[in-house]
Amino acid sequence: MKTDLTRTLSVAGERGLYTYVAQARGGAIAERLSDKKRTLFDAHKRITCLADIAIYTSDGEMKLKDVFLALKQTLDGQSAPSSKEDGAVFEALFAKAVPNYDAERFYVSHMKKVCDWYNDLAANASLDFEEEEKK
Repeated sequence: MKTDLTRTLSVAGERGLYTYVAQARGGAIAERLSDKKRTLFDAHKRITCLADIAIYTSDGEMKLKDVFLALKQTLDGQSAPSSKEDGAVFEALFAKAVPNYDAERFYVSHMKKVCDWYNDLAANASLDFEEEEKK
């Protein structure tokens, strides 16, 4: 089954990724990828779909989907480093996967978050993504 990044959510202050389920009166209902637990997030939570996220590169911005695919190719089926690893591990990984990333605006903390999301998708969903519809 392919993963739809337009329905895959990151919620500020919450660990892990969520899948959008439905709109509720006071916010949105989402299901955590790891344990399928449903939660109601009110309108005050900052919710971002992964399809809207990009990283800075020297050529502009690179969509998160393309970053995940580059990581998948670089890691060759292995999982990404744990966020507890040293920052140099992430810098080396992204230097291979996305050699033109902008080190001035794409920090190690961002790399750790992307790797956590990558591992969450690999373990609980799929790294095979649905194509975005043309508008």
